[in-house]
Amino acid sequence: MTREDIVRHFDLQGTVASIEPLGNGLINDTYRVKTAEADQPDYVLQRINHAVFKDVDLLQRNIEAVTRHLRAKLQQDECGDIDRRVLRFIPAKDGKAYYFDGENYWRTSVFIPDTLTIDEVTPASSYDAGRAFGQFEGMLTDFPEVLGETIPDFHNMELRLNQLRQAVADDRKGRVAQVGTELALIWKHAEQMCRAEQMHRQGLLPKRICHCDTKVNNILFDREGHVLCVIDLDTVMPAYVFSDYGDFLRTAANTMPEDSPEQDSVAFRWDIFEAFTRGYLESTRSFLMPVETENLPYAVGLFPMMQAVRFLTDYLNGDTYYKIRYPEHNLVRTRNQLRYFQQVEARKEDMERLIQSLIK
Repeated sequence: MTREDIVRHFDLQGTVASIEPLGNGLINDTYRVKTAEADQPDYVLQRINHAVFKDVDLLQRNIEAVTRHLRAKLQQDECGDIDRRVLRFIPAKDGKAYYFDGENYWRTSVFIPDTLTIDEVTPASSYDAGRAFGQFEGMLTDFPEVLGETIPDFHNMELRLNQLRQAVADDRKGRVAQVGTELALIWKHAEQMCRAEQMHRQGLLPKRICHCDTKVNNILFDREGHVLCVIDLDTVMPAYVFSDYGDFLRTAANTMPEDSPEQDSVAFRWDIFEAFTRGYLESTRSFLMPVETENLPYAVGLFPMMQAVRFLTDYLNGDTYYKIRYPEHNLVRTRNQLRYFQQVEARKEDMERLIQSLIK
């Protein structure tokens, strides 16, 4: 079935003129559907990767519920140009939120024109990201519905450590003897890295509706550089705010890509940390609990440690999850993230002081 056949199953306005690839997403395949008429909108067609998002019904229910709530909040606040500030999805002609062609799942949303995304991480873009994702969380603090987890246990550190323990016990490829240094560092910090799950069980730490994929390029800007809306809502689900805060800084504030073998060049960018934190706290200080703000420095270290655990688990299991370009690729990634974790931990007291100064 061609993409032209697919879009006929959605109730689109206008005549389809072309369907072209859009963006460079790693999970879903995305296309821009251009219409021939100047007074009709263009659309975004996506093939949902159901190997990653196994429950497409749940996925789309989440997205529909969240965008419906955001739209209502914008209307309540009498915001102008609402269709540029929240995504709008078009149902299939059978009434479902997606179309299943017998093999793949597809969805369609209205294309928002005259916008741009930013890939470059700078203090300015990090500040904007902090404000945007914080505002996104804030608009969902009174969300009345229960969302499911589109990727269960996505950021569960206890689960990730248990998976590593099993990989060590199995030692499928005979690699455990090579990674004693890495394992020693992980086990040294394992207990403290599970603080979020422990506090949640004690009733101290809430779960909120979070984005869970906080990257600069998941924000849509207008042509003047003003934030319009947060996009890529597939991972919106209940989580600790640490997911939105710590995961952004894991990649954005590392001076090197996560698979760089140049460990001596891995460092923690304080300018990115400060800018993102300033923007995030400006838009969340009204609703975050003290236990959340006090533990933000913990979140900055949690995510490189969690990713190191995942990379090392995959290395010991024979590289079955992450794509690799050479045999030691996952081990290099592990060492990179552990080095970054150490750099973060060295600035922990500085982070605590900055956060306290900002919330006061």
